Amino acid sequence: MNFKRADRVAELIMAELSDIIFKQVKDPRVHAITITSAKVTDDLRNAKIYFVEMGKDDCSPEVKAGLVNASSFVRRELGKRLQLRCVPEIMFVHDQSFGYGNRIDKLLADIAKEEKEND
Repeated sequence: MNFKRADRVAELIMAELSDIIFKQVKDPRVHAITITSAKVTDDLRNAKIYFVEMGKDDCSPEVKAGLVNASSFVRRELGKRLQLRCVPEIMFVHDQSFGYGNRIDKLLADIAKEEKEND
């Protein structure tokens, strides 16, 4: 199969970023997140990192501020680990698909409960 280089770099960034955040970032605000995916532009200059806060559907402002605060350190560490000509600019984006999925699961459970009560 043919994969774009940007997709391969995104997977590598996602793996390294998870390791950096959990092992090297000392800010306790960012330790409760999970990296869900990464999207890198074709020119490898920009990367959107999608994350969720564990146990919550919404992102708290403290977590977002912690990620913005740690982004320069994370980028520098990525530069040390990756063998790229230039390290992409990192932008953290809250992944809302998990909250949407939880809402759908709740609605389906409510429907099943109503059907069971009506039978």
